[in-house]
Amino acid sequence: MELRLASRAARSSAPPLSGCLSRHSLSPWLKIQNHIYSMPSLCYKVPSTAKCHASVATSYMETSEVTGLDWDNLGFGLIETDFMYVAKCGPDGIFSKGEVLPFGPIALSPSAGVLNYGQGLFEGLKAYRKTDGSILLFRPEENAIRMISGAERMCMPAPTVEQFVDAVKQTVLANKRWVPPTGKGSLYIRPLLIGSGAVLGLAPAPEYSFIIFVSPVGNYFKEGLSPINLIVEEKFHRASPGGTGGVKTIGNYASVLKAQKVAKGKGYSDVLYLDAVHDKYLEEVSSCNIFVVKDNVISTPAIKGTILPGITRKSIIEVAQSKGFKVEERLVSVDELLNADEVFCTGTAVVVSPVGSVTYMGKRVEYGNQGVGVVSQQLYKSLTSLQMGNVEDWMGWTVQLNQ
Repeated sequence: MELRLASRAARSSAPPLSGCLSRHSLSPWLKIQNHIYSMPSLCYKVPSTAKCHASVATSYMETSEVTGLDWDNLGFGLIETDFMYVAKCGPDGIFSKGEVLPFGPIALSPSAGVLNYGQGLFEGLKAYRKTDGSILLFRPEENAIRMISGAERMCMPAPTVEQFVDAVKQTVLANKRWVPPTGKGSLYIRPLLIGSGAVLGLAPAPEYSFIIFVSPVGNYFKEGLSPINLIVEEKFHRASPGGTGGVKTIGNYASVLKAQKVAKGKGYSDVLYLDAVHDKYLEEVSSCNIFVVKDNVISTPAIKGTILPGITRKSIIEVAQSKGFKVEERLVSVDELLNADEVFCTGTAVVVSPVGSVTYMGKRVEYGNQGVGVVSQQLYKSLTSLQMGNVEDWMGWTVQLNQ
């Protein structure tokens, strides 16, 4: 079966997407093909507010052309790719069968819930290309579960784990020419769940959109695996108990921009936040979790509602434990940070990023003579080898896409 879709060059003339979404004309090099993949039979308990029933697509769009990108100089910025995924959920609580459509603007009412009341979530995960050319996803079901949890907190429906993973696969395969070669980067995948329906009074939106777009990326920090320099924020806090710091809602990220901008203006890589109650315990960096190493014991702030349960964080803990490290999830004071042997950050974007220095109340503490710590280097190598398929996946975390 063959359909025609608008090419990237022509898609700027396509109308904005809204309401019922129609197919666009397809270029000759694109086909819709059936792809069979194996997934374990999983049963997840969906929160009571997340009652949307997912329709799972049976066909995938995929491209076969290569890009003209300079893979050796990828940064972490948006590069528009060919296609995005869109599914809608109306008042009946049922998500439509999603579609892969040309990447482009979407139409929203000025009174959309996401624009007026910030009713929105996002996720982040990556696809990697193996040396044999195949493509791997890393723990996509964990992102799906986290989106369901966040949607419950934000009073939103959410796609099921099955639809989420299926939608990610469709989007990646449709944009597979944008997956960087092995060792040159990854394809960053950004699922969005937004209140797209119009509201005026404070209330949940009557309609929701589940959207996925992708972009090839390199290192998040310009330093790459080289150590970054953090400053501990003394005035602002990222989250407070009882708030939304533990879910990936969009407002959590807008609130850190000011402190981050000031810090970068002073030459720091990013900001490390303390707790809002005692102002002495570590929480997280703007967009990643924090770990400290002392006497070969790895400690990280416990998940208690104000810290995002990072999937890379979870993976690093499990990898570290499998290698015999003692890992503690607990309150970690800023004094322990300043006396640590080694410090590193984790996140989907950064993977593992060693910290070379921390500045707190005007005092700068350096770690390992600004070198990459032994522990962070070991864990980085172990995790990325799994993610990229360079070693056998003994953890069962990767999902290979059939092409």
